[in-house]
Amino acid sequence: MKIPPYPHPAVAREGWFILAASALVSLLVSFWSGWASIPFWLFTLFALQFFRDPAREAPEGEGTVLSPADGRIVCVEEARDPHADRDALKISVFMNVFNVHSNRCPVDGRVRSLDYFPGKFFNAALDKASLENERNAMVLDTADGHVVTAVQVAGLVAKRILCHVTPGQDLYAGQRYGFIRFGSRVDVYLPLGARPRVAIGDKVQATSTVLAELPEAEAPASDPGEISKP
Repeated sequence: MKIPPYPHPAVAREGWFILAASALVSLLVSFWSGWASIPFWLFTLFALQFFRDPAREAPEGEGTVLSPADGRIVCVEEARDPHADRDALKISVFMNVFNVHSNRCPVDGRVRSLDYFPGKFFNAALDKASLENERNAMVLDTADGHVVTAVQVAGLVAKRILCHVTPGQDLYAGQRYGFIRFGSRVDVYLPLGARPRVAIGDKVQATSTVLAELPEAEAPASDPGEISKP
């Protein structure tokens, strides 16, 4: 079954209500006092840049893992993937409030499971945020038999994690699947043997940046089917 791409309006639909409400309040305050309306218009401009959702093209190449978010690399290390119960290569992308917060699928794959965990709101740049903050984990099976986990992690001021997919759904690399409001991170867990293409401190863009290359294909434990691209 062909999976249609998630719509990419210039401004993410998750921000439409906030933008409309802030613009309306700014306009109403403007009628009362132009000076008093300045902070409201500044917030409206901030919301506009925060909820921007640019279209991106994925680079060509087999076995590549794309960045699921815009931001800065804060972790490249071997770690335990608690969501797929395995040792893995972990790569983490930290998003500040000025980055695009639309999240994209890192690989072609079928959603094995989705798990939401309520938690705290530590600074998302800290390592403990991966295990203690509010988060949503998506485990993917690729057609080559690999398992890739993408975890949306709330940050210090992030109060809403949004995920628009369901278990059993086929996704393509670069497909928009979620959003995190106001500062956060995404952790990607890859099979041991994956080769990182980024280092700590690198700036990355969702879909456009290759995070890593997966190991050579394995025989899949179960056939996740052919993943259709648009």
